[in-house]
Amino acid sequence: MAREDFGTIVQIGDVLISEEVVTEYFACDYEVCRGKCCVVGDSGAPLLEEELESLERNYPHYSDLMQPKGRAAVDEKGFFDIDRDGDLVTPLCKGSEECAYCFFEGPGNCFCSMERRWFQGKGDFRKPISCQLYPIRVTRMPGGGEALNLHRWDICKDAFAKGKREGIRVYQFLKDPIIRQYGEDFYGMLCAAADKINSEE
Repeated sequence: MAREDFGTIVQIGDVLISEEVVTEYFACDYEVCRGKCCVVGDSGAPLLEEELESLERNYPHYSDLMQPKGRAAVDEKGFFDIDRDGDLVTPLCKGSEECAYCFFEGPGNCFCSMERRWFQGKGDFRKPISCQLYPIRVTRMPGGGEALNLHRWDICKDAFAKGKREGIRVYQFLKDPIIRQYGEDFYGMLCAAADKINSEE
């Protein structure tokens, strides 16, 4: 771990993790937000190049859940789009900020179609790792390696409050996706670093 003016940076292999990932609290509060992160924003969810094949291969499993305008977006743009920064993202529905892959149940309850089918045992791709890792945002560094930083979004303020209320830190809430992306050993080392940092508070 390295202490800088802007806080402690945890390094595990070639991954740099911001101190906030292990010190801040977070727990999604769906009853309040109702999946707003899928329908608000100026671009889709970040995608990894290696996820594109899974999106396409699993499309027959989840496309029937999608809104007609979501399927129309995929027909028009393909399984991904490129945002103004040149990054791969999920396509948005035409004329809206809604992710093409979302669907609704009841008034305003937004869900991910691919994740719903995955939970039903259909397909082998849960959803983009960027969605599952949120509020961690991953940046791939030019010289190699990755940086994990905490992203703060006003629509998630209730999730930060709920996490603090329930004593759940960001890295704890995101245990499964962190292990999915980086492995059990990585998560164990992150927990050890978290224990050390938080004991010094």
